[in-house]
Amino acid sequence: MGQPEAEPPPAAGRGERPAASAPSLLRALRHRNYQLFFAGQLVSLVGTWMQSVAQSWLVYRLTGSSLLLGAVGFATQIPVFLLAPIGGTVADRRSRHRILLATQSAAMALAFGLGALTLSGHVQVPHILGFSVLLGVVNAFDIPTRQAFVVEMVGREDLANAIALNSSMFNGARILGPAVAGILVGAIGEGWCFVANGVSFLAVLGSLLAMRVAPRPAAAGRVSAFAHTAEGFRFVARTRAIRALLLLLGVVSVTAMPYAVLMPIFADRILRGGAQGLGILMGASGVGALLGALVLASRRRLSGLGRWVAAACAGFGVALGLFALSRSFWLSALLLVPVGFSMMVQMAGSNTLVQAMVPDALRGRVMAVYAMMFMGMAPLGALLAGWLAGKIGAPATVASGGACCVVAAAVFAARLPGLRQQARELIIAQQMAAGTPSEQLTQPVAAGAASEEQGAARPA
Repeated sequence: MGQPEAEPPPAAGRGERPAASAPSLLRALRHRNYQLFFAGQLVSLVGTWMQSVAQSWLVYRLTGSSLLLGAVGFATQIPVFLLAPIGGTVADRRSRHRILLATQSAAMALAFGLGALTLSGHVQVPHILGFSVLLGVVNAFDIPTRQAFVVEMVGREDLANAIALNSSMFNGARILGPAVAGILVGAIGEGWCFVANGVSFLAVLGSLLAMRVAPRPAAAGRVSAFAHTAEGFRFVARTRAIRALLLLLGVVSVTAMPYAVLMPIFADRILRGGAQGLGILMGASGVGALLGALVLASRRRLSGLGRWVAAACAGFGVALGLFALSRSFWLSALLLVPVGFSMMVQMAGSNTLVQAMVPDALRGRVMAVYAMMFMGMAPLGALLAGWLAGKIGAPATVASGGACCVVAAAVFAARLPGLRQQARELIIAQQMAAGTPSEQLTQPVAAGAASEEQGAARPA
């Protein structure tokens, strides 16, 4: 990472930007604030994944119930669905930097609290459910704020690359965190994983405090918070291209993404891998997702990304179906690589397209709707998957979710030609609003291209 410049950050609040060009794959890392953010989040996310795996195993160890595994997933994510619109409104009206300091501090306190309760030997499922709900409330404010804050660190020209790097960082941690958790859970128990997660938040808090962020203009005081929130929903509802992407993401979140909730059952009862096997399976999915993020980071333009989203959704469904049929541990781990790859391409590709089309003034609220579809719908799926697995078994439940993915992908692909024109117009409008000449539309999707390159953007 580069050294900070002596002068203060520019008015846009992006941090310093060295004159030397960064390698295309790492273009967003030329911004000092994003360098700090990336480093801090990488450490913190390893801890987050450790806690996620350890908590799933703890619930399974205490109860052996697929329904309660689904219930804990529901408790963690339903607050995002209910409260993300409020979180997005706050992100558009207040300092996103300060909001992140508050949410990350709260998440750290919750991790230490759950760790202390577990190590004391008094933890029960109701305690885990309570901590899960509180973490979900924190995430309802943290997720839309973090998504919207990226543009303040890197600017619109490197936004898509930063999204892809965020995905790479997230999934790099997803590989390491579960692997470490699988070892620690077997060796010293789940409690120390929760404590380690609490310690990891010190890295992200330190990086946020080290940033130099310019103040954002205050939102108009005459607009009520309710009207401000409703404005974001109206924008999504009347924008067919964004609406279609978010609906597809919502369907996949309900039907297919809950496969992770059932992973302890696959690891123990079906594949006989135990806690360490759970870490390996989750890590294999993380390897695929990391590869997917890096592939997106190598793309230079938005052209064809909508087709990638449709193909990734279909591939996700097919790979899940094959995973559900496997009874070999290592074959199952291998099949989780394309599962993670496809899921990441769809998620990050949708994120990139939505953020390319949304005005900066609405970014927090629109990304709150994105969070509702991606994480907020997942608890309904988690609860449904837990109940269904108790009725028809985990493999049949996962296979059914994969089939729903394939059908949803086919519907989206059929609608795609009719969405392209509106998507192009929105992207052109946002580039012009950001000061990009309308003829310079080879905006980088992830890695970026030199500013001299020109051509027509074809987002879908």
